[in-house]
Amino acid sequence: MASLVIVESPAKARTIERFLGKGYRVEASFGHVRDLPAARKELPERYRSEPWADLAVNVHKDFEPVYVVSAAKKKHIDTLKKALKGADELLLATDEDREGESISWHLLEVLRPKVPVKRIVFHEITREAIKEALANAREVDEHLVHAQEGRRVLDRLFGYRLSPVLWRKVQPGLSAGRVQSVAVRLIVEREEERRRFRSGEFWDMEALIGPEAGSAFKATLVSAGGKRLATGKDFDPATGKLTSDKVLLLTEETADRMLPRLEEALPWEVRRVEEKPASQRPAPPFITSTLQQEAWRKLRLPARRSMQIAQKLYEGVDLGGGERVGLITYMRTDSVTLSKKALGDAQDVIRETYGADYAGGPRQYRTKQRSAQEAHEAIRPTEIHRKPAQLRNYLAKDELALYELIWKRTVASQMPDAKLRRTSVEIIARSGEGKEAIFTAAGKRILFPGFLRAYVEGSDDPASELGDQETVLPDLREGQKIYAPGGSPDKEAMRLEKLEPKKHETQPPARYTEASLVKKLEEESIGRPSTYASIIGTIQDRGYVSVNKSGQLVPTFTAMVVTNLLREHFGEYVDIKFTARMEEELDQIAEGKRSWVEHLRSFYFGESGRPGLDALVEQKKDRIDFPRVPLGEDPESGELITVRVGKFGPYLVKGDNGSMGADVPADVAPADLDMEQVRRLFAQKEEGPRVLGEDPETGETVYALTGRFGDYVQLGEKPKDKKAPKPKRASLEKGMNVETVTLEEALRLLSLPRELGPHPDTGEPVRAAKGRYGPFVAHGKELRSLKEEDDIYTITLQRALELLAEPKQTRGRQQAAKTVLKELGKDKEDRTVQVLDGRYGPYVSDGKTNATLPKGTDPQAVTREEADELLEAKRKAGPSKRKAGGRRKPAK
Repeated sequence: MASLVIVESPAKARTIERFLGKGYRVEASFGHVRDLPAARKELPERYRSEPWADLAVNVHKDFEPVYVVSAAKKKHIDTLKKALKGADELLLATDEDREGESISWHLLEVLRPKVPVKRIVFHEITREAIKEALANAREVDEHLVHAQEGRRVLDRLFGYRLSPVLWRKVQPGLSAGRVQSVAVRLIVEREEERRRFRSGEFWDMEALIGPEAGSAFKATLVSAGGKRLATGKDFDPATGKLTSDKVLLLTEETADRMLPRLEEALPWEVRRVEEKPASQRPAPPFITSTLQQEAWRKLRLPARRSMQIAQKLYEGVDLGGGERVGLITYMRTDSVTLSKKALGDAQDVIRETYGADYAGGPRQYRTKQRSAQEAHEAIRPTEIHRKPAQLRNYLAKDELALYELIWKRTVASQMPDAKLRRTSVEIIARSGEGKEAIFTAAGKRILFPGFLRAYVEGSDDPASELGDQETVLPDLREGQKIYAPGGSPDKEAMRLEKLEPKKHETQPPARYTEASLVKKLEEESIGRPSTYASIIGTIQDRGYVSVNKSGQLVPTFTAMVVTNLLREHFGEYVDIKFTARMEEELDQIAEGKRSWVEHLRSFYFGESGRPGLDALVEQKKDRIDFPRVPLGEDPESGELITVRVGKFGPYLVKGDNGSMGADVPADVAPADLDMEQVRRLFAQKEEGPRVLGEDPETGETVYALTGRFGDYVQLGEKPKDKKAPKPKRASLEKGMNVETVTLEEALRLLSLPRELGPHPDTGEPVRAAKGRYGPFVAHGKELRSLKEEDDIYTITLQRALELLAEPKQTRGRQQAAKTVLKELGKDKEDRTVQVLDGRYGPYVSDGKTNATLPKGTDPQAVTREEADELLEAKRKAGPSKRKAGGRRKPAK
């Protein structure tokens, strides 16, 4: 007989099994073993006629949830039951957070073991940690389970009651989520600020001063005539006007008049030189939220991807020779503390790597969160002595980069403060009339780099970027003169090398990035760090948010409309403070200080005269008007112009009762849609497409139009018969617009794809065309991107053949998406079946069909039979239905 140990994933199972040895059998649950069903039809027959069946929660019986085991999980449950028959003890070793506690409880409910049961937890997969966990086994914590189950039921009630309102009033397939909708609201309200923003213009002067131009420093004019110069903070963002009359607004005209007077005031004088010692402390070791933020800032890894990589590093990596090791501690944590062993190891590594001066003794940090409930230690390498360079042959590029980030942050957190010297200088220019103008300059010199030797915020290469941390001013003394060029025979004298006016404009508030959104969510206690990755992924998957080329999160008009509806009619439920209070109450449930049933009853049915969610939905669902986004008044008619969202996307409406107007192009951000664009869109809708002329080859008319996906040209009329072939179309290139594009330009765009001629080996045509990643040439399934010097419109057959003969160069992003993890052989149609590592995790593919691996599945453990089953299920399911109008499951 042996002890049965159950963990979530096969990868974690294989790593733990190494440390346990004989007498233990380790199996995986493959994540959650059961969950609330997605639809009424998945419920047991006896519940389907109940009024609460759509919720799968009996709201009239203490919110009793009805859990089901999915068909995909039954095979895993059978395996666990068989393993349990041969065991004399059950050890539940799921993750140490609330979700892990919940999985352990569900396993007990499903397996109904008759042998002793123990719960063991560890924050790192090492021999010592597992040995300690076995020695400190406990029972399943019911308070943690109730907190997690309360969260699951709470999210179900919110999503399944509010989402149908959105289906009726906005668009089928939309979803509301307790945390998701608040995250969307934050992004929408930032976009609304940008839309209201009006820019203000101000000028200042910049002086270049030094003994010689190469070593000169910059000084900026900050006051003149006893008045401080206006800066960006002095402007009202809603009007672009100054908010105070106590500052001097320098315009281009006044700056030009001031410049010669300042030059005439030379020599200037250094009035004040102040030096202050300063220190810069290292950041604490990573917690979940800060890891996600830095992984985005430095590595441009989305939160979801960074957590997938961290999960793999935690569960274990094969280091060769059968050695499988967990490389980092548990990655879902709110704690910044480090163990005594980690503190000691860090000092050893610091002495060895940077020298004794940098080993300042252990540093512990205090967790800021009131309830750091997820785990008991920060994210760190399990063995700090294991440097990133030692893992280059075992980790993929992104894995190594994230490990290195964690290693550097951990080591730097244990190093001394950086010692700095800050210098501030004030320079005065006096005119003949006695008026004064003041310039200031600031400098920073690093006296002792301390932790900066290991880790510099915002830099991937501390060694090369260390110099950028300094802004060194020359040695200056009070009373020292600043001369005009040639104004002093002393070569070391300070001279004004250059003086010029500088224009500035106030900027709208920056859109959120993944990093700044995670930071905001954490600051406002919205959700939990362990959920941030899924939240950000969900709002993108649902079509509420897109990511632009700068990595900013841009809300769609659908997000704007949905947020308007929820704010107006269900404002309390998407209020930041309300959501934070919900999290606090869930913490109280986890601590055993609050009943989870009472918490749910208050939320759903209300209390003390306050209606709950159920009553509010029933009261309002039939009274809600179709929501819209106001853009402003039409300058000509004075009518209000709004955006509504329909089955096919957003469109413009003029007036309160206006009919459907022009489509809003999908690539236009809400804050960037100005009245000039609106006027043009309405004009094109009313006047019809712009006629450019006739195609000399076909005699058909060429049009320029604007559609949902931007400006384009079209050859011929759109047929009335929907089954007839559509006319040829081509998107306008960057710099073109529908009002100025010419017939010649349109015909050139419509000439693609071009057939260049037959391939000499096969006789098949060689084509030149444009694709998602730019222009390319193609022969059959072989594609090659054009070089920078090639022109898609003039490339010859000979040049195309040269490109096709070159080895295929896979783009970095595609390469990352097609890293082969395991070869599974050929299928019956002679297609190669492989396990691949994709941007969103591992999947199996036969070259034609792709199927994502179930959560928790170890890619190396996938068999050919399992791959065939997944691929067959995917083929039967058909392509993913992501279009508007498709019914989607409400958000969790």
